[in-house]
Amino acid sequence: MAPTVTSVDASEPKVASIKTVADSDALTYVPSEYTYTMDPNDKGDENDPEHSIPIIDFALLTSASPDERAQMIQKIGKACEEWGFFQVINHGVPESLMKEMIDACRRFFELPEEEKKEFQTRNLLDPIKCGTSFNVAIDKVRLWRDYLKVIAHPEFNSLYKPAGYSEVSLEFSKRTHAVATEILNGISESLGLEADYIAKAMNWDRGLQILAANYYPACPQPDLAIGIPPHTDHGLVTLLIQNDMCGLEVKHNDQWVLVKAAPGAFVVNVGDQMQILTNDKYKSVWHRATVNNTATRISIAVPHGPALDTPALPISELLEKEGEKAKYIGMTYEKFMELQASPAAYMMPCLDHLRVKDN
Repeated sequence: MAPTVTSVDASEPKVASIKTVADSDALTYVPSEYTYTMDPNDKGDENDPEHSIPIIDFALLTSASPDERAQMIQKIGKACEEWGFFQVINHGVPESLMKEMIDACRRFFELPEEEKKEFQTRNLLDPIKCGTSFNVAIDKVRLWRDYLKVIAHPEFNSLYKPAGYSEVSLEFSKRTHAVATEILNGISESLGLEADYIAKAMNWDRGLQILAANYYPACPQPDLAIGIPPHTDHGLVTLLIQNDMCGLEVKHNDQWVLVKAAPGAFVVNVGDQMQILTNDKYKSVWHRATVNNTATRISIAVPHGPALDTPALPISELLEKEGEKAKYIGMTYEKFMELQASPAAYMMPCLDHLRVKDN
């Protein structure tokens, strides 16, 4: 039986943006409601070269040479199995466009608070929404971040302010969707399936793409606050870019690893829907966003998921191949997203709600 999902409350209390808090001249400490306790032994590893996420050369993945493509497909499979994360270089999306997208989002966050109020909503699938923290109605600790989320596919939505956002976001969403499609094809082939198998099964042509920008201002006591706590992504694959400030950490072999992406690269991770499809072969890995006391960090995560009415189930061909039983029950992507945004996700990871119990 599928778990009961508590809907998101659209009438949650409004709180000041973290930008307003951080911009206060008097702020020299982290306010108590933002204080996040982190295990002092749970620090990210910045320097160990053995803990660098794998690199996928997109030009080779899309090469006309079968050998070059096969090499990258094998490398994607290994990265998905061992890391759940990799970075993609030579993807063809101009670095100038990536920087323009980050700048457009920065200009949104810098708008006066009154001008952003019309987009403040907690309705899960509103086409445009902004806010702070995650869900301040149920959060135990407020997050040191503001966010902007815009649904860009299957129907493109955009802001009319700041000037230029619409044009930049349209081009960026198209280019990232094309890259994500090729990556999904590569993942599908790495599993021994046809390139378009997962795309067809998940109704990718109607799939959800969200432009999710995060704003993390400098924090006076970064060890006492968190941008986003450990979590997994709900979709199939997520592409991420950031400005020059690092902050993304990935859990690998029980150790937090600070991601240092190559200039102009996309950081890519597989999400919960992919873990379900592959019956745990490819893991949706825990990751978090830390903050710093030096400068504002802006990241743009672009999760791509199935169509909202499509449930993910372990792929039967893979189960037969591996001689395994399905480890998950089905749930539509929309219901899964509602689950992730509900108090139930605080009590138990979302995937565990769908995991088949041992007889």
